[in-house]
Amino acid sequence: MNLDRSLVEGATYLELVMAAATIVSLLVVSAPYGRHARKGFGPTVPARLGWVLMESPSVLLFGAIFFTGAHRFEAVPLAFLAMWWFHYLNRAFVFPARLPPTSQPMPLLVAALGMGFNFLNSVVNAGWIGHVGQYDSTWLADPRFWLGLGMFGLGFGINHRSDMRLLALRKPVETGYKLPKGGLHEWVSSPNYLGEIVEWFGWAVATWSLSGLAFALYTVANLAPRAWQHHQWYRQKFPDYPPQRRALIPFVW
Repeated sequence: MNLDRSLVEGATYLELVMAAATIVSLLVVSAPYGRHARKGFGPTVPARLGWVLMESPSVLLFGAIFFTGAHRFEAVPLAFLAMWWFHYLNRAFVFPARLPPTSQPMPLLVAALGMGFNFLNSVVNAGWIGHVGQYDSTWLADPRFWLGLGMFGLGFGINHRSDMRLLALRKPVETGYKLPKGGLHEWVSSPNYLGEIVEWFGWAVATWSLSGLAFALYTVANLAPRAWQHHQWYRQKFPDYPPQRRALIPFVW
């Protein structure tokens, strides 16, 4: 598999267009999974399977593209691969295994759309770091790499810890939702989304690439509307919802 610059750049511009379309559509219609699940979106699959189907291309296809690239054995691209897999091995396989069996089924359409995006995103980012981007070993000493790595690690920590708090709210046989407390949940309704946004902007800084920025902007387009919808849902379901909590950014929004 040989990805040239024009193909990777074309896929990157397509992802930017998709980000704009996604934020507009999700401000109108909430994605129908999790607490926003509802009928009318076709057949469903168990939530665990849906997450694996959606996220596994970001492990498998990303690796396949990366390891056919000219830069596959260079130090900096390998560092980027480690960062990427650190996130997606958890998201594709560990996180779904921790979901309670009573989780709402996921529409197959949602899983398919997520899978399609992750195919494109793998071309954009694995194509960049494995095939097109040029990084010599001095990049490992560049402040942008370390700033991005620090943001990536901070974002992952926020995302993972917030996910674990949410999963701990429900016992394996329980259904329904409870009010999350502790950590950044005291300040925003969706700290897990905040963490993921910080994480992928860290990736954009560390790679210093349009490919990385396209993914970070798509992450905002996908998660910011959902964070707002979560916030409104919590306020409607829990009359005593803490008034100081914002949707996504502490003290701001």
